[in-house]
Amino acid sequence: MKPNKIIVKFEDVAEQVNGPVKRLVGFVLAKNMLSVFDAADLDANPRSAKTGAVTQAIIESIETDPTIFPFKTKGILVGSSSFSTLQRQRYELRFMDPQLEGVLDGGHNMLAIGTHILSLVIDDPRVIKRIKLWDDFKEAWVTHRAAIDTIKDELTFLIPVEVLVPTDADDEEVVEAFKSSLLEICAARNNNAELTLETKANQKGFYEAIKLALPDEIASRIEWKSNMAGGDVKVRDVIALSWIPLALLPLPKGVKAPPPQNLYRNKGECAALFDKLMSDPSVTKPTNGPIHQLDNPAIQSAVDVLGSLPSLYDLIYAEFPEAYKRNGGDFGRIGVVRFYEAGKRSNPKHMRVQPRTHFTEAPIKYSYPDGLIVPLVWGLRALMRVQDGKVVWTTDPTQFVKRHIDAIVGAYKLVLTMSRFDPVKIGKNEASYGIAESEFEKALLKQDAVAA
Repeated sequence: MKPNKIIVKFEDVAEQVNGPVKRLVGFVLAKNMLSVFDAADLDANPRSAKTGAVTQAIIESIETDPTIFPFKTKGILVGSSSFSTLQRQRYELRFMDPQLEGVLDGGHNMLAIGTHILSLVIDDPRVIKRIKLWDDFKEAWVTHRAAIDTIKDELTFLIPVEVLVPTDADDEEVVEAFKSSLLEICAARNNNAELTLETKANQKGFYEAIKLALPDEIASRIEWKSNMAGGDVKVRDVIALSWIPLALLPLPKGVKAPPPQNLYRNKGECAALFDKLMSDPSVTKPTNGPIHQLDNPAIQSAVDVLGSLPSLYDLIYAEFPEAYKRNGGDFGRIGVVRFYEAGKRSNPKHMRVQPRTHFTEAPIKYSYPDGLIVPLVWGLRALMRVQDGKVVWTTDPTQFVKRHIDAIVGAYKLVLTMSRFDPVKIGKNEASYGIAESEFEKALLKQDAVAA
């Protein structure tokens, strides 16, 4: 189990105090940093680390001239809201909230230093080359941890370490003020490469409710913060979908839902408006310093509905080609469409690798730009209603799509032909979304009439 407390032993250290923050600055022998590597998961760092030219340069500095290495790097920044001062320049740090506390900056230094240490106990260079992301490193670190202890005394190079702690760990007000400062400090220290709005929102806890609402297999594929392992799906792809149910609700003053076409043409604005929504005190409440928790039943209901939308998106994407063909169209002849058939390579439209759906990675035959079907995804809002102040599905959306996709696509073909099958025109034209929603409404009315 990953430890939630460590002891940092400085070779020399200086203490600086200002407001609620005490800073401990000094050098730590690499052998005394092993417990930091054991505990670190980079949750508190806005971006996870990945290997590249920067990490390689750090490793070369350690190997070629370790004596000046501590003066060539800004080192590692650690934050902890609970600590004890021990003897011999040692400090016990207890990480009470891993999302907020831990390694705040210096993730690439951690990755480079840790990879260098691993190279001393792993003979196969291919294993080292396979370390690309922080999660790759941690897996290798745990596997070879016992071997690292055998060469511990060889790790004599110094690492610059900066530790931030509260000026008075026993004063609750001071500790809360300290925690509130950590996120701002963390963001400022990482400003050498601008943090995305989504990364900052993730650090504030704005996406936690969404992570819980999504199926695990989808949530694990989303890049909630920069360089995150997995990270096959951009978080703004999910946030854009959130506005399908959110747009049905009365929103706080000053917050306006984006037009439907922005689900395709301007996902950045969708993310910015979501950040503004979640920053409103009527929607989220700070529960741990700067970390916010969703505290609005109406918005929570929309997030719950969002949990189904990525899978429905993929379902529509997968079903659309066959539904188009069943309505007399030749989907494969559309210029932007490519397709996969095992063993066939003669046609330039043939794909060598079988395509998969965006969120769920289901294998499919056809690959085509999302602009062709994004209006149909927006049309799902016709299956939602606000009941007792909360967004709910009026019918099982999965079964509805499977049952009515042919009829909906039959009418939606008009959108494709009018736009000459240009996915950009379709995705950016607000009328496309109105037509799609209207066809969903018609199908729902027919279904209700039959049920009656």
